[in-house]
Amino acid sequence: MTLPSLWKVGDTIEHVALQCDPVRVLRFGATTHNAHRIHYDTDHARAEGLDDRVVMAQLQGTLFFRAAARLAGEAGAVTSVTWRNRAPAPVGCVLTVSGTVTRIEGDRIEVALVEHADDGALCAEGSAVITTTSRG
Repeated sequence: MTLPSLWKVGDTIEHVALQCDPVRVLRFGATTHNAHRIHYDTDHARAEGLDDRVVMAQLQGTLFFRAAARLAGEAGAVTSVTWRNRAPAPVGCVLTVSGTVTRIEGDRIEVALVEHADDGALCAEGSAVITTTSRG
């Protein structure tokens, strides 16, 4: 059975959630060399017009990739992920990515993805493409 045959258009995928605590955000920023103070300094974030510190967009993107990778499993590969941030995600929130299969063509599955904070705010939306990998 091939990966696309396991899914049909309209199916929802497994949710991916992440607690974006201050230590995780600080470590991610250090790993990616993102030292922008809006991610770890409340006063600076407020001076920039934000309510509080915010999760960096790249960390949000990793959740989109993780959701697509779970769908792909060992039988597939994530070939593209896109996302666009819609609202700030506050440090300390739980971000959850969910998705729906929107298209299946041959060995290719397309998924629409959305990310919400635990207060229900839509923080980002995007898509992913997964293809079946051929094994030697």
